[in-house]
Amino acid sequence: MIDDPSPSVSTWVREDFGIELDALEPVTHGADQQARLWRARAVDGTGYAVKLSGGGTPAGLLVTAHLAGQGVRGVAAPLPTRDGRLYSRREGRRLSVVPWVSDERALGGAMTLAHWRAYGEVLAAVHAAAVTDDLAELLPRGGGTYQRILTATRAQAGRLRDPGRAGAVAELAEVWASVADPVAALIRAVERLAVEVRDRPGPAVVCHGDPHLGNLLLGPDGQVWLIDWDDAVLAPRECDLMFILGGVLAFAPVTGEQQAAALAGYGAVDVDPARLAWFLAVRALDDLSDWTRQALDPDASAADRSFAVRIVRGLVSPDGLVTLATSALRDLDRSR
Repeated sequence: MIDDPSPSVSTWVREDFGIELDALEPVTHGADQQARLWRARAVDGTGYAVKLSGGGTPAGLLVTAHLAGQGVRGVAAPLPTRDGRLYSRREGRRLSVVPWVSDERALGGAMTLAHWRAYGEVLAAVHAAAVTDDLAELLPRGGGTYQRILTATRAQAGRLRDPGRAGAVAELAEVWASVADPVAALIRAVERLAVEVRDRPGPAVVCHGDPHLGNLLLGPDGQVWLIDWDDAVLAPRECDLMFILGGVLAFAPVTGEQQAAALAGYGAVDVDPARLAWFLAVRALDDLSDWTRQALDPDASAADRSFAVRIVRGLVSPDGLVTLATSALRDLDRSR
């Protein structure tokens, strides 16, 4: 987690981007512990999203600039600095400025079927975008960190089996114990399918990597914007499509009508069920282990730890991602 640099941000934006701000409001939703986000208002009334990132790479900024330059609707390009770069450097962190496109988040918002269709259209346009040499060099490969995710999952499971548990550790140990068999099965399936996915990788396209409803903003007449591209990757399209086909777009299941609208916007696609199930399983284990880590972080606030515990409980619920991934793997086995 990075320190709060709010008092300096307005000065940095003025010096680096030539924008004079008269308001700067922290945005608290989001799971990136290495970043700070503000809603800013310039003296002329224009709204901006100002972000200070302490980790990762600038790949997301390069991707959004590239996609917006190709005319992809629903992707907001970063504003250039005074010297034409996509971001500036401040105290070892990346400072970026993007237009503030909407106040309405899809998560918990009034998402219509027109929005669902537009969501599919945006994903289709992203996946159809040309992969430049710069993108190929900078973007990581989707699913490439699965071994690290398996190691982290095993480590959390071991930590929660230790004696002398109390408080949040005891609560989470109870949660993990309730899904011990499914989690072990997911780990085995990821290891088994990794060979198949590697040998039959499918074409790699630009993928957002994390296009859930929390990263979708809504506008009038069905307009949507896909934001927060920090997890952009080169991967088979199943890496993104699992958020529709696997039902993981929100904390509530995606309905058949919503799924149909999104796929109508996306267009005809031949989905590989093995790749889809593999990406679902990897994501389920990643979320489960990472949110558990956050729930047990002694440096986090009590509110943040409590929120993380709720997320973990949601992941293992009947509609949660662990359950959805387990079901997808079961269906894959039955189809063979």
